[in-house]
Amino acid sequence: MNSIYTTDFQFKGQTSVYHGKVRDVYSIGEDLLVMVASDRISAFDVILKRGIPFKGQVLNQLASSFLDQTSDIVPNWKIASPDPNVTVGHKCDAFRVEMVIRGYLTGHAWRTYKSGKRTLCGVTMPEGMKEHDRFPEPIITPATKAEEGHDEDISREEILAQGIVAEEYYVQLEDYTRKLFARGTEIAAKNGLILVDTKYEFGVKDGKVYLIDEIHTPDSSRYFYADGYEERQANGEAQKQLSKEFVREWLMANDFMGQDGQTQPIMDDAFVDSVSDRYIELFEKVTGSSFEKADQSQLLTRVKNNVDAWLEANS
Repeated sequence: MNSIYTTDFQFKGQTSVYHGKVRDVYSIGEDLLVMVASDRISAFDVILKRGIPFKGQVLNQLASSFLDQTSDIVPNWKIASPDPNVTVGHKCDAFRVEMVIRGYLTGHAWRTYKSGKRTLCGVTMPEGMKEHDRFPEPIITPATKAEEGHDEDISREEILAQGIVAEEYYVQLEDYTRKLFARGTEIAAKNGLILVDTKYEFGVKDGKVYLIDEIHTPDSSRYFYADGYEERQANGEAQKQLSKEFVREWLMANDFMGQDGQTQPIMDDAFVDSVSDRYIELFEKVTGSSFEKADQSQLLTRVKNNVDAWLEANS
């Protein structure tokens, strides 16, 4: 099947382009961004060598839906979504931190805990917890946003001491992060899911904080199935989850964690199809609606035509 792995568009009024791990961001004039969600997939901060069909559409449409459902909490960057893989929005100056919030001892938090540490990003984690246990209260564990390579854990105190984010803004970011996570948790629960952990990115425009990028997608979030969660915890069984973690687990099983000297394993067609199916399953589970596959025959032409038409109509 076709997928969008690389893009090299030239849109009217385009001033620059930034190719991220998953999204390609085109600057239009002084105020607009055209964000194309590719079908690339990254893990351990490494871009894997094959695209996942429909992954970009899933990410873009999920994020678009959640931005709409949280706009009463915090203004966000989205203006329109003229193509299944594209969002057009306000250009903001991004804060150089990702606001990671965790409701459960899972993933990176569990690996830290299992190593014997009880502090993550300056936050103390309780003794006596098991993998996937719920924290008494969600914890915020920020990460610095790296231009290249790995994002790094950082504490609130370090962020303020280094002047990465001014305190008056950081207080807002924490407040928005907790409220967004609460809303995401409510939405997930209605669809039989548990929002385990996620990350938010924010920017500022004209002195006002905006929620930017994606939210509550499988690339930025981890979900458990609510049904059977308590029983699985009580029995010490693995949780059934919808997230990108299974890709990380497959990579680890193939001796790859993005470290120097390691060789990236080859994803065969069957595995690529299974990843695509997982993303579609998550979309349908999280939204409670069927996923409608967009036309894949001329992907790049479709994106270009749809964005051009929107820019022309709104110039």
